[in-house]
Amino acid sequence: MFAVTSCADLPQAEMDAATAAVAGAKTAGADIYVAEQFNALNDSMAVAMADLETQKSKFFKKYTSTIEKFNGVVAFATEVEANTASTIEAIKSEIATSTTEIQTLVAEGRQLMTQAPTGKEGKSALEAIKTELDVVEATIADSETLVQGGNLKTALEKLTAAKSKASTINTELTDVISKYKAAPRRK
Repeated sequence: MFAVTSCADLPQAEMDAATAAVAGAKTAGADIYVAEQFNALNDSMAVAMADLETQKSKFFKKYTSTIEKFNGVVAFATEVEANTASTIEAIKSEIATSTTEIQTLVAEGRQLMTQAPTGKEGKSALEAIKTELDVVEATIADSETLVQGGNLKTALEKLTAAKSKASTINTELTDVISKYKAAPRRK
């Protein structure tokens, strides 16, 4: 009498390594900073797990392709984690650049305010502009708090909006000043 058994062992080590690699990519922030790649990584892991289940259901189990898939997931997770790190560094650099640009724009805006006309409506308009510039400056402090909390994308979004606002204010002030200087003087 002959006994037939399947010889292939479940690739537990490879599955554990792939699971840990996906978890490591998520911990690094891949789900936030490189979401498309992270979703593709999860899809690759799902394919490997489906292949594992298919092989487990067979009488003669052969896990060679499953092991290759798990090893591929580990390699892809390493790549995704590296891309996450480089994306985070790029965002940090952009945050630093935006912060400097906003500070410059606010300083220019305050300088332009000294040149703006202060007629009957001018004083209240300048007070409103001063308040808007104060809000833009406060955004810098808010973004620094967000960066310290690890919310880089939110910080960058706030800074981008603040930069746009400061730029708009400066453009408006420049237009008002040039129109005021070009207008004929009454005597």
